[in-house]
This record gives sequence, structure tokens and C-alpha cells, in this order.
Amino acid sequence: SSPKQVGSLNNWSKFACGGAQILNTKTDGTFWVWGTGSNGALGLGNTTAYSSPKQVGSLSAWLNVASGRYHTISTKTDGTIWTWGDNGNGQLGLGDVTNRSSPNQVGVLTNWSKIAGGTSSNATYSIKTDGTLWSWGLNNLGQLGLNDRTYRSSPTQVGALTTWLDVAGGGYHAVAIKTDGTLWCWGRNQRGQLGLGNTTNYSSPKQVGSLTTWYKVNCGKNHTLAIKTDGTLWAW
Repeated sequence: SSPKQVGSLNNWSKFACGGAQILNTKTDGTFWVWGTGSNGALGLGNTTAYSSPKQVGSLSAWLNVASGRYHTISTKTDGTIWTWGDNGNGQLGLGDVTNRSSPNQVGVLTNWSKIAGGTSSNATYSIKTDGTLWSWGLNNLGQLGLNDRTYRSSPTQVGALTTWLDVAGGGYHAVAIKTDGTLWCWGRNQRGQLGLGNTTNYSSPKQVGSLTTWYKVNCGKNHTLAIKTDGTLWAW
């Protein structure tokens, strides 16, 4: 119940936590995982659980990493996006609902930038280098932001705007920031996690207040966190 160092290496770069799996990239671009292997979530070609870091393949081109409940999303230095793990709701974006136990490329595009997964739901979000926002997977509470509750098994653009900057996924909701510093939320709102002063669900992005000083966002299962440009931290 207190911090313990994982090994003795000092070249870890980026990390993410899923339902019961831990994902890391190192400064050398390699990808490492441990925890549950349910539904192939670790990308090691099996469903085995591991209690120490295991390398995913031998590539050294991994850049960003994100996770949903039991699925993983990652981008490479070439701008491609890769997914693996649970795919029961199409959250891998591969056009089907078949689980994968090793990385699979989503389409052929090379302009993926920011990525996020629903922390306890089967949804995936990504922003491209052109500022467009895309989502896919579970959509039972409108968490994909597509103004409906239809599941998607391949990336679908959220609106037509090209001004999205950052995105995060929660249990069944999502939050995003635009380049103008405004904050937007959508999806489940039973616990007020959208920050809109009510408990109404929304299936398309809704602006939170009118401030233009939001900088970074993240989500838990039923709560949302954001940092402003003045370094203050906000939660709801």
C-alpha cells in the first residue's frame, strides 16, 4: 500500500493503467507490460498473467500508450495506431468484435496523435495531427460523443471540428479540451462527472462553463480531473 520501485531501471518513459494491466514504454521505444492477460490485453500472444515486466515483441518504435478496461492502444513514432486485447464492443477499431492477443494496426493512416481508453468501459478515443477527434467501441450511454448510442467497430469522427487538443476516457464518459482552452464533456453523468451542474447524460460534446484556461484532462470511473494553465487542479 506504499510505493515500491519496479526493478532498478531508470529508462521508463510513458505508462498507463487498465482494468488489471500495466503498460509502459521505455526511452528506447520498447513496450513492456504486466498484470492480467485476460482477452489478450497484454499483447503477448496469450492470455497469461505476469507479475513482472514482459516486452511486447522486439520493436523500438512505440511512442504513446493508453488503456481501456481490458484493451490497449498505442501509437508508434511513424504515426500509426495499434490496438489489442478485449474487442467485444469493437473497441479495437478493427471492424469486428474479435479479441486480439497481439498488436494489430488500425487502418493504414499515419497521422494519429493523442490516444485514450475508457478506464472501465470498452471505448477508445484518438485525436489526429489535423485536430480531428475520433472514437469507437461501446456507446451504450453516448460515451463516443456521436449523438447516438450505436456501437462502432472502426474509428468514427466526432463532429467536423479540427480544434481538439487533448482527450481522456472515463467509466462511461469522456472529456476533451480544444485549442482555444475550452473544456467539453459527454456520456454518462449519473454522478455529475460531466461537470455541467446536473446529472443528465449527453451523447454529444457539451461545453463545461465558459472558461478558456483548461490545459490537461483525465478521468476515473465516475469522476473527472482537469488542470488549468495557472497550474490549479480541479475535480468533479
